[in-house]
Amino acid sequence: MSIAGSAKQSTTEPVADMLARLFQESAAERFGFACAQFEELILEIAESNRWGCDVDVPTDARKREFLATIGVKELVLARACALGNERAWEVFLMQYREILYSAAYGITKQDAGGRELADSLYAELFGVSAREGQRQSKLASYTGRGSLACWLRSVLAQRYVDEYRKARRLVSIEDQDAELLTVMPETPSIDSGLHRNALAESIGVVLSELAAEDRFLLNAYHLDGRSLADIARLLGVHESTISRRLKRLGKSLRKQLLHHLQSSGLSRRAAEEALGGDVRDIDVNVRTCLQVAGEESFHKLKGAEVQTASMFSTGEES
Repeated sequence: MSIAGSAKQSTTEPVADMLARLFQESAAERFGFACAQFEELILEIAESNRWGCDVDVPTDARKREFLATIGVKELVLARACALGNERAWEVFLMQYREILYSAAYGITKQDAGGRELADSLYAELFGVSAREGQRQSKLASYTGRGSLACWLRSVLAQRYVDEYRKARRLVSIEDQDAELLTVMPETPSIDSGLHRNALAESIGVVLSELAAEDRFLLNAYHLDGRSLADIARLLGVHESTISRRLKRLGKSLRKQLLHHLQSSGLSRRAAEEALGGDVRDIDVNVRTCLQVAGEESFHKLKGAEVQTASMFSTGEES
């Protein structure tokens, strides 16, 4: 089994330089991967994801941006394990065995049952089955999009779902799904282009409709990296007031995004999955969405400090 397909893809010099740097970062050589094999794998993943955009011919800048989102160290480890590399398996077991056991226990709520669930997955991960003389390992399907730990939890939960449904064939699908929603982890990546576009549009709409003071808070804290103390000092309120405001704002944003996604045609479950996906799959410029707030600098806002502080403090001070 090869680590990638046989498709040959030409690359420009900037992309080639990026691939060479990623090869060095991945430490792929310790598991026997040649640079050409590594590049073929990465390009196959990039092409299958359309470089994370919807245009036919992405720019070099877009390609480099997409490549930077791939977890090359975890990807190489997973593919080396899929190929049966003993050294890779030693590293994998050392780093992820307890993570699997912990995740399995969280699903089954039983120590013995959790270990049984985790152990049952090892055969699929190790690739004991063979097809046409080639080793078959579930790790070969990991693409480096999202963390390996998150991917493993998702695979483990899906295995539990499959076993659960086999044991309860007489129970309605609706009843099963209601119970199983409590054990399914968040989706590590957003695979549907429709869901990805709907989420990007929803984020843009929801953020642009926020009040100016809310956009200012998000811009100052999350994008400009201002501390709670800095923002509180500027607005003349207590630091805890800003903290509570940000927490409430986060909850409100999630509710609004869910509503907007469902209004766009997604089911409640699909909307939840889209929100739980890998944010690196979303093509939206948050800073642009918060542009109105961003145009007001801290210095400009000082002139309206008293008025703004009163607005933020209303009903919030304990």
